[in-house]
Amino acid sequence: MGTFLFDSIVFGPVKSRRLGVSLGINLLPTNQKICSFDCVYCECGWTDSMATLDYPTLSEVEQSLESKLVEMMKTGELPDVITFAGNGEPTLHPEFPTIIDSTITLRNKYCPSAKIAVLSNSTLIHDTHIFESLLKVDQNILKLDSVFPETIEILNQPLYKIEISSLIENLKRFSGRCTIQTLFVKGTFRGKAIDNTTEAEVDAWLKAIQEIKPKDVMIYTIARETPTDTLHKIPLSTLQGIARKVERLGIKTQVSG
Repeated sequence: MGTFLFDSIVFGPVKSRRLGVSLGINLLPTNQKICSFDCVYCECGWTDSMATLDYPTLSEVEQSLESKLVEMMKTGELPDVITFAGNGEPTLHPEFPTIIDSTITLRNKYCPSAKIAVLSNSTLIHDTHIFESLLKVDQNILKLDSVFPETIEILNQPLYKIEISSLIENLKRFSGRCTIQTLFVKGTFRGKAIDNTTEAEVDAWLKAIQEIKPKDVMIYTIARETPTDTLHKIPLSTLQGIARKVERLGIKTQVSG
């Protein structure tokens, strides 16, 4: 399938479905995907590894971001948000906390009205340094596609065992200062059915959302090419129905079909 990798440290700006005019930061190599998940729907393709010796350096990240912000400032087209995303899980970078501090400094200097966002799969939020860094940004957007271990195993394919109860407890530690992002999808993979829109799936997920009490929830489905051709988009009406259930809990939602 036509998946892709980001070929630079700083990319965009792009018009994000969820974030507006987003300037992206990729803390992973440009020639491979480094992640703690191997999601069957990932636009970057299959995961090569959970670690590498080829992370961009702190200096390279700082220089790339500053150069782009100076360029954008000259054209008067500053970003709405600076988003850590890219070729895998950004919090795996060994200098992630320092990079967040540096990015905040550069944001304050060049585009103080812009927000800083991190798209994370939530697997490292148990780490104190990662947790504290995520609390410093404007939007820490944390993945929770299911609360059923068997669904996570096939949908997200974690590279190590995920304890759902511990994950939910760590998400609760944000005390509402987080956004939960959930991708809903149907299909099959390696002979197993995938569907996290069933009544049982949604009810259990809603219970977790009620416990976590996030600031808001992003509900979406696949929009680009995926590594396997056996997945199907969820209709917008179904996503909106799930969103209404979240909103009955008093939690705001964003829906992208």
